[in-house]
Amino acid sequence: MELSVSLKCPPLSGPHTVSCTDVMVGYGKEGSFFRLFYPCSSAPGGQHALWVPREEYVREMLRNNNIIQSDAVKIHGQPMLPATWNDPFVSGKDRKPLIIFSHGLGGFRTIYSSLCMELASYGFLVAAIEHRDGSACASYYFSDMSNPIKVWIPLRKVIPGMKEFYFRNYQLHQRATECVRAVQILREIDIGKEVANMLQSGFVLQSLKDRIDFSRVAVMGHSFGGASAMLSLTKDDTFRCVVALDPWMGPLEDTAYPNIQKPVLIINSETFQTAQDVKKMMRLDTGDKEIKILTVLGSDHENQSDFAFLDVSLIDKSLFLRGTIDPQQCLEINVTTTLNFLQKHLDIAGKFPSLEDLNEDMRAHIFPGSPLLKSSKL
Repeated sequence: MELSVSLKCPPLSGPHTVSCTDVMVGYGKEGSFFRLFYPCSSAPGGQHALWVPREEYVREMLRNNNIIQSDAVKIHGQPMLPATWNDPFVSGKDRKPLIIFSHGLGGFRTIYSSLCMELASYGFLVAAIEHRDGSACASYYFSDMSNPIKVWIPLRKVIPGMKEFYFRNYQLHQRATECVRAVQILREIDIGKEVANMLQSGFVLQSLKDRIDFSRVAVMGHSFGGASAMLSLTKDDTFRCVVALDPWMGPLEDTAYPNIQKPVLIINSETFQTAQDVKKMMRLDTGDKEIKILTVLGSDHENQSDFAFLDVSLIDKSLFLRGTIDPQQCLEINVTTTLNFLQKHLDIAGKFPSLEDLNEDMRAHIFPGSPLLKSSKL
């Protein structure tokens, strides 16, 4: 069986050209692995970045979604991103705000590239984590310093007799710890400490010295990553606010709710959440900090990821639920809402797109709160 995979990301809307690189620090599962999206100084004709770095990711993603069953599937096509690969970091002396991004269950570090690139085009550094708790469709690490061997980590599924909450909650805490670890590594790079990138991608990490603004750090995530981002707030005070896209609230323990004392933005799709889940979100006690909940009408859970722009031949398109909203409009709503929230709570100067800039059709898709509860939190 042969499959052809293509990705049609829209062009970037921000003022910066964007590049990206992969960073792996440390051996074993305890290290850190992320794709870094950043504003760059690029020359014309630069090499564009691959969306999927290895075929194993696509194969495992399709197999975990029961789209294919065999390893004997040949995947054609190497989708390219509208971002360059390993170009120099943007010149200047100003420090850039940082976003740590956590993927959903069955995702990996590049599956939200359309969103991460957009945020980077407005001047953010975005570190998209690849989690090694068994919640990625696949990931890997190197087993030994003297003789490095690549060891793949498969997706771990709930098996009969397993109590899902305890299993997922354990993963959730590891995921939040990995978000904090990425901040620590970037902080070491920022102060000039020599940090070795296991992947030797070609990007000079030392170019980030004195260029990251650790007074302006946010954490963001989708689904399982949304809950991971919320929990991260309780583990490191560096994070000033959180943006959660369609968060999966089930794995978050009750005792965590009162400790999320930072501004929260939740952007839900119309079809994923239940009334019970939304009530959990409204239990968040952020004290005097803002909590904003909204729903993008016509969107599905996968509209928050690159799945919205994915085209896979020979596959029933109904397997990739994208809702009725135009994917590019959904992305623009997510980006604009996120930028406005981050500008307010990270105290960022400059002009970002505002909700008033959206056309009437896009504004009509934004429901304040949740239609499930018929309440307003915007």
